[in-house]
Amino acid sequence: MAALIIPKMAGADTARENPFFTESTLPFHYPPFDKITDADYAPAFERGMAEHLREVESIAGNPGKPTFDNTIVALEKSGRLLERVADVFDDMADANTDDAIDSVQTEMAPRRAAHDDDVHMNPRLFERVRELYEERSSLRLDAESLRLLERYYDDFVRAGARLSDADKEKLKRINAEIAGLETTFSQNALKEKNASTVYAGSRSELAGLSEAEIAAAADLAKSDGHDGRFAIPMDNTTGQPKLASLQDRALRERIMQVSLARGSHGGPYDNQATVVRLARLRAEKGVLLGYDNFAAYVVADQTAHTVGAVNDLLAQLVAPAVAKSRSEAAQMQAIIDREHGGFQLASWDWELYSEQVRKERYAFDESQLRPYFELNHVLFDGVFYAANKLYGVTFKEVHDFPVYQPDVRVFEVFDSDGKPLAMLLEDFYARPSKKGGAWMNEFVHQSGLLGELAVVGNHHNIPKPPAGQPTLLTFDEVATLFHEFGHGLHGMFSHVRYPYFAGTRVPTDFVEYPSQVNEMWAAFPDVVRNYAKDYKTGAPMPQELLDKMLAAQKFNQGFATLEYLKATLLDEAWHTLRPEQVPDNVPEFEAATFGKYGASFAPVPPRYRSTYFSHAFSGGYEANYYSYIWADVLVADSIEWFKAHGGLNRASGQHFRNTVLSHGGSVDSMDLFREFTGAGPDVAPLLRRRGLDEAN
Repeated sequence: MAALIIPKMAGADTARENPFFTESTLPFHYPPFDKITDADYAPAFERGMAEHLREVESIAGNPGKPTFDNTIVALEKSGRLLERVADVFDDMADANTDDAIDSVQTEMAPRRAAHDDDVHMNPRLFERVRELYEERSSLRLDAESLRLLERYYDDFVRAGARLSDADKEKLKRINAEIAGLETTFSQNALKEKNASTVYAGSRSELAGLSEAEIAAAADLAKSDGHDGRFAIPMDNTTGQPKLASLQDRALRERIMQVSLARGSHGGPYDNQATVVRLARLRAEKGVLLGYDNFAAYVVADQTAHTVGAVNDLLAQLVAPAVAKSRSEAAQMQAIIDREHGGFQLASWDWELYSEQVRKERYAFDESQLRPYFELNHVLFDGVFYAANKLYGVTFKEVHDFPVYQPDVRVFEVFDSDGKPLAMLLEDFYARPSKKGGAWMNEFVHQSGLLGELAVVGNHHNIPKPPAGQPTLLTFDEVATLFHEFGHGLHGMFSHVRYPYFAGTRVPTDFVEYPSQVNEMWAAFPDVVRNYAKDYKTGAPMPQELLDKMLAAQKFNQGFATLEYLKATLLDEAWHTLRPEQVPDNVPEFEAATFGKYGASFAPVPPRYRSTYFSHAFSGGYEANYYSYIWADVLVADSIEWFKAHGGLNRASGQHFRNTVLSHGGSVDSMDLFREFTGAGPDVAPLLRRRGLDEAN
């Protein structure tokens, strides 16, 4: 390997100006958002990579015999500036981007990939790690330290440390191009989402929407330069929320067709070539590293371990999901025929007519629920209430910490003993500068070694109401608040020594487990009664409506499961190809994939098509989107455990915290699950929970 060329560091005058160059002096090392400008990111990345390479060279060139402290612990302490800027920048690129951030991301993505390669392919550094790994049985390390050593060795090997020099150079080129293409995909997907807003020309087309929704559509259209029209913006998913209410079938069809066409209609943000090139490069990477395909490479480092195990799970779910979806569709078609609609149910009809089925079967619709799901009630009396009952933690909203966008809210989190535990940022509202979906990030990671507690961010895409109006949520949005907060708890309750293992730094197919466990409390009767209050009167949701809502939890689960599984099948299909098998025609490949797995049911499209499937092509879930359903198998088992142990109580919460949430990645994930439940996972509870074991 050629000697590393380490750029010189910027001068001291720059160091005083750039807020990333020194640790934040705010509590918890909370980022000084009020001092950070777009111009700070590139210099901070430059210096961060330079400093990190100097530290790595010092470790690799140490003339002394490698020890755990002078090699592994030293690596854990290295790269602090680079991590500071990366933790903030990566979230801003998703949550509050602009042209300047996009430009930095485009420039830095391949350079950051190259930097990682320079570290992991440093032969002298790997030799020190390898020597320690081979002597590990005689080092007398504690369990967490031993696992850290083993993980470092595996990471170096999986990054190509044992490849020939020629293959290392080839892998570096592949990694750099992948990083650049992932950035291109992400930026295209966001720009296409923003450019795909559908405009209606008259109020009559919006029949079915509330007056508040119509007013918001008019305001958005005006701000877009379409005064007198009505704007319906796109969510990142295929399905769009307004389809559940709009009576105008032609408008519904137009919305769905626009949604499905994103990134694949030949416009400036077309992602088809990017998808194909990414799939081919990832396949090349997997083969180069000794695996049959890229999915095999990815899954080997997950709790599933093999593509076969993933496929076995999917095979148990696809057929029941299709059967359930067809049963659901037949009920909707019966309503269409009864009303003399004269058409066959299509994807743009599903949400509207499923609501009619819900009304008939459970005598309520989603619009009846929204007055009881006001954002602050849900947050304080639902999300925070459940966390307090389970774990004893408390929350205090503070207003003297800087934020990166005016709508962001900040909370101090205190442990059951009253001591500071973490900081929590809540970023609720959708905006053009924000990618779709919901996610959690960590601006600061907990670590005993570094003496740090967590600073966690939760991000959502809730439509912001007009000024002076309350934020009323759908139940899906309520569940998402609980879900993302579950990720937050995973970060905040982390109690590990090494930052490598902090919080959500666990296998991707386990990271969704704690969040989906926390999601269960959104529909838990004691919790719902506490937060579901009329936003005008404060009156609780009537028991009759609450009972109907809870009874409807299995409703439409065929659709929900199948749309997710179809996206999962796409992810698996793209990433189980060898390089020569990657096709050029994206739509044909998608259709063939659904046909192969018996999932070709047109009224239920995939949750994401390939060209806007950010999880799989830019979001870190490549060959890993199965993680949600994999985790849900564990969750269904865990829900039964909680119910058997009294539900919402401190003893059960503390047991979950002690056995799962506090360990991060410091213990094998499936061992944590077994320690919590006392048994291994079983798919039967998931089938029961989703009603997929029922004929209709």
